[in-house]
Amino acid sequence: MTSLSVTTSPDAPASLDVDVVVVAVRAGADGPELVAHPDLAHLQPHLTTVGATGKADEFVRFPSLDGSRASVAFVGLGKQLSAVTARQAAGSAVRQLAGTGSVALAFGLEDEAQVHAMIEGASIAAYAFTDYRQKTASKVKAPVQSVTVCTTATVSAEAIERVRIVSDHIALVRDLTNRSGGDLYPQSFADAATEAAKGAPVTVEVWDEKRLAAEGCGGIIGIGQGSSRQPRLVKVSYSPAGAEKHVALVGKGITYDTGGYSLKPAEAMNGMQNDMGGAAVSLGLVLTAARLGLPVRLTAWLCMSENLVSSTAIRVNDILTIRGGTTVEVMNTDAEGRLVMADGLVLASEENPDAIIDVATLTGAAIVSLGRRTVGVMGDSDLVGAIVAAGEQTGEPHWHMPLPEELRSQLDSRFADMANLKVGNRDGGMLVAGIFLKEFVGNGADGNPIPWAHLDIAGAAVNEGPAYGYLDAGATGVSVRTLLTAIEQRFTA
Repeated sequence: MTSLSVTTSPDAPASLDVDVVVVAVRAGADGPELVAHPDLAHLQPHLTTVGATGKADEFVRFPSLDGSRASVAFVGLGKQLSAVTARQAAGSAVRQLAGTGSVALAFGLEDEAQVHAMIEGASIAAYAFTDYRQKTASKVKAPVQSVTVCTTATVSAEAIERVRIVSDHIALVRDLTNRSGGDLYPQSFADAATEAAKGAPVTVEVWDEKRLAAEGCGGIIGIGQGSSRQPRLVKVSYSPAGAEKHVALVGKGITYDTGGYSLKPAEAMNGMQNDMGGAAVSLGLVLTAARLGLPVRLTAWLCMSENLVSSTAIRVNDILTIRGGTTVEVMNTDAEGRLVMADGLVLASEENPDAIIDVATLTGAAIVSLGRRTVGVMGDSDLVGAIVAAGEQTGEPHWHMPLPEELRSQLDSRFADMANLKVGNRDGGMLVAGIFLKEFVGNGADGNPIPWAHLDIAGAAVNEGPAYGYLDAGATGVSVRTLLTAIEQRFTA
């Protein structure tokens, strides 16, 4: 969890007892432009001296601020000033100032939304994952401890507390996703979810392998049967009094993925401890909503298995029976995520929610299609549109992808109701996976299909490249803020 202390102050930056004062620089058409507290306007000529251009993520340190103990840092905004770029710049500064005790952000912004975004970016950036460092722990600089935002805008204590709650749960998602697969396996993941939920107004129910078998969850059981560490399903329920809407979440929780007998190449297996990121996001989202007291019922179904190779693992051409009776011929054991998710989608549908949203690191095709910073979203157009719009507000790119009907034939099986993919055909891999999942979304009480959205976070769940904005290398917690915003706007209004 983050320990960042955040305050706002109308005082002049030079009067604050901080280590570093940060001002923003925009890349203007005629050169770099200072975006700073009015008392710091005299720093404009220094931009050229230190070589600041305003490029996003650019960070340049300046010796001192008018003789005070604080040094000055210039951080790039890019070409535009908005809540999104303010969030990124504030986070970039706090991230790059790790090892510093106290920081003042003196961007000169008075727009409440932009100031709120700055606080959010700074809070998310004040994160480090050091669980496995012992002899090298001293090489990791501690996150910034306190941030003061220099502004006369009114930012309530409640608004700052909201940011703290959200950023704390994003840190939880990142911690879980960063953990080694040797430590985080279905039962320990279930234990971690139960521990994280303590004190929140939620109930947690853990289904073991016997309960899963009794409930007919053949996808979760099938994928998990190759491991000595048995699968689990965790149901996390938040049911506030008076809630009129119910949103179900289904999260992929493959705690390690070798590919099974359709074994991944060694290089592709690297990072597969992160394959439970969708379940972590779903857990973090429900706990965030619960601790914020959102007036909407949320139920998360976290589908946890290890996909390993052993004498008990499923084989290619084995046929699994999903909850509800649909049979699936397994044409590739490395297309396992959709099989555990199928059980979760059926279970979620049985409660007749107003919407179902599933989150999964599902396909490498998502990375090929959209890169490593954009989430692919498929499903009901209105719900997908709400999520994409929320992503624009939060600065997390989500992109509406289609589900072409002609691709459904790729899931035809010789012997079962369906196959989990068509061998040798890589066309539209992300879309075919979405089409597979759609088959398991049921009808609501009115007889119509339940509104559903599928988020493939395979690329954006983990930052594999250099640090940027408010994100260091490793797990990102992507989509928590976006889904929180979308659910608030669509189901609590």
